[in-house]
Amino acid sequence: MNLSTLPNIPWEDRPAHSHEVVWRYSANPIIPRDLIPSSNSIFNSAVVPFEGAFAGVFRCDNKKREMNLHAGFSPDGIHWSLENDPIHWDCPDPELAHFEHRYDPRVLFLEDRYYVTWCNGYHGPTIGIGYTFDFKKFEFLENALLPFNRNGVLFPRRINGKYVMFSRPSDNGHTPFGDIFISQSPDMVHWGEHRFVMGTKGGWQSTKIGAGPVPIETPEGWLLFYHGVLTSCNGFVYSFGAALLDLDQPWKVIHRGGSYLLSPQTLYENVGDVPNVAFPCATLYDEPTGRITIYYGGADTVTALAFAKLDEVLAFVKETDDK
Repeated sequence: MNLSTLPNIPWEDRPAHSHEVVWRYSANPIIPRDLIPSSNSIFNSAVVPFEGAFAGVFRCDNKKREMNLHAGFSPDGIHWSLENDPIHWDCPDPELAHFEHRYDPRVLFLEDRYYVTWCNGYHGPTIGIGYTFDFKKFEFLENALLPFNRNGVLFPRRINGKYVMFSRPSDNGHTPFGDIFISQSPDMVHWGEHRFVMGTKGGWQSTKIGAGPVPIETPEGWLLFYHGVLTSCNGFVYSFGAALLDLDQPWKVIHRGGSYLLSPQTLYENVGDVPNVAFPCATLYDEPTGRITIYYGGADTVTALAFAKLDEVLAFVKETDDK
């Protein structure tokens, strides 16, 4: 089956009164903070189609407030069963087995397996890369980049024969800055040819930005949903918007939406362990209908869903272009 064809995509039509390009699921949040006994919160997680249903890797902060990754399965992409124990990573090099933290995963099917990227604690935050074939056994591949870095997001195919990945160079704290870059690799281990993609702008994305879900390939370019952060008088506010990138040179921005698509405005986005956060980490896309389902974290506490249509998002990015 063409991976862009997903007839069982989770979906809810836009409310009759709404004119939003991205709208929320009426039964949000779909995953509460305490779905499994060990969790303090479950958020910023990644989902993919798997064997006619859905699987994913979920950020679960436990009751010690350790950040780790758990596997999960769902028949419909909405109702989830998560493993109570974190993923065990088989590490060929014992140096890589030491655990500091693991958080904010992204998952995609690429060539013959499911790759996972996440923010990995190795003398500070960096980008860990691993893979699985069945979401039961997981292999750690390597840390892609030096600390300090976050928001490692792979492209769903090679470009000009190379693997390509977004990242956001940062620092060791709750980063008060950050732009999006691209790196390239021949083998998913050695990364270089780093290119600047885009930086901060005014308003909702004035403090820092970072890649969100795996980009969606369209005839017009790569559609990237990304988060942007505003520093308010009461702290950071995380919203998300979109940009369109060149298919062959994805560090070149074709269009960039000037306004956000979704900002924290509901109780589950405004109230939680980290208030005022809507943080996208995954999309599902059904090409025949143009339907897009977005998984995002609310207030660093719960997992929620939003919906959009490809043609409307592309029109929005062009009409509000602010690159």
